[in-house]
Amino acid sequence: MEKIKRTEIVDLFKPCAKELIGKDVCVKAWVRTKRGNKNVAFLALNDGSTIKNIQIVVEIGSFDEDVLRRITTGACVRVEGLLVESMGKGQSVEIQARTIEIYGEADTETYPLQKKGHTLEFLREIAHLRPRTNTFSAVFRIRHAMAYAIHKYFNDNGFFYWHSPLITASDCEGAGEMFQVTTLDMEQLPRNEEGKVDYTQDFYGKRTSLTVSGQLEGELGAMSLGKIYTFGPTFRAENSNTPRHLSEFWMIEPEMAFYEIEDNMDLAEDFIKYLIRYALENCQDDLEFLQSMYDKNLTDRLRFVLDNSFVRLTYTEAIDILSASGHKFEFPVHWGVDLQSEHERFLVEHHFKSPVILTDYPKEIKAFYMKQNDDGKTVRGMDVLFPLIGEIIGGSQREENMEKLVSRMKEVGINPKDMDWYLDTRRFGSAPHSGFGLGFERLLLFVTGMSNIRDVIPFPRYPKNANY
Repeated sequence: MEKIKRTEIVDLFKPCAKELIGKDVCVKAWVRTKRGNKNVAFLALNDGSTIKNIQIVVEIGSFDEDVLRRITTGACVRVEGLLVESMGKGQSVEIQARTIEIYGEADTETYPLQKKGHTLEFLREIAHLRPRTNTFSAVFRIRHAMAYAIHKYFNDNGFFYWHSPLITASDCEGAGEMFQVTTLDMEQLPRNEEGKVDYTQDFYGKRTSLTVSGQLEGELGAMSLGKIYTFGPTFRAENSNTPRHLSEFWMIEPEMAFYEIEDNMDLAEDFIKYLIRYALENCQDDLEFLQSMYDKNLTDRLRFVLDNSFVRLTYTEAIDILSASGHKFEFPVHWGVDLQSEHERFLVEHHFKSPVILTDYPKEIKAFYMKQNDDGKTVRGMDVLFPLIGEIIGGSQREENMEKLVSRMKEVGINPKDMDWYLDTRRFGSAPHSGFGLGFERLLLFVTGMSNIRDVIPFPRYPKNANY
């Protein structure tokens, strides 16, 4: 007898699946739970395509006892049977099994995902298996949906996808927190006459590192193609063990020629609203599950962003508001200080009760490439602030004036000769341009309601942890 073609479980719950009721179907999936009595067993199967399980009804007398014994939580099976309407609660349809084939068994003594509650901390220790849980399958389906929506948004708005290098000789942020890339023998490092490491003998002939940002190379693309975006991994060798930091994370960085600061803010607001709207329209089942389990206010907070225009004000105005608030902050507020999450959240959640875009920051606390204002003290930086997490987007209008850019480089200790390629975009046909960066995992924290950034990336990298 010819085998029936597999149907993904997600398709069994779609309205069009009604035409399959009363017909034989085939599913291939992992066993989430097994229960029953001496006459009938009930298997809950999930193949990762949806948060929903399909229930398999197994008449005990119709199957080999040894086969049924080997079907345990975690096992992978193929089931053929009749799709029928379900009389039980929680599911619209179920399958009456006719044949069951075991692809892979799972020993009940050693399989770590038994039918019980597991802490997120424990699941981080088995990151290779945690996608089989409801929580992480939901999170990673949303991660996929957001990645797709990012590409769709930029494609539909005339941007070109730009691949910036992962290995670089430049430090975009100037912080020095970079992972070095080398093929030199660490046990026998070559030295020059000054006793320093001789990088001319290294693979690239110079000191290189993993990128902290694709922005500088993105600017090169924008000054040729007009509008580009990067979307790829970035790396920070920052010794931060917090729920908000990873040493390997993904960044989305659009760069646009002829965009000034107002254009940049308009794009950032439209972009982030598009992504949240996409999640609400396309990830409903997963969002409802995460809301029920982790964040009762999840969808309300997502709609809060959609339903409110972003308030725009300067850094100086924000400092005045914070200083006059009477609120006791852990970190004192004064002009020139780099705002902390508590300050940003106060503005969003308590004062304005809407998302906020702050502009015109003191130049001393911002990167060298931001356009300087005429006051000589501030730059045209912009940060988008959200409830719960604070800053979600950081960007600026870029300095297009050659003399000002070189002067600022020297102020922060960057040798202009090392950035000659970057300065060429100011030498030859310079133009106003802007861009911003959105940390993908920060976005996912907001969209999923998860509280730790290590729980929105499949294999988190942080100090003392590089498993898998």
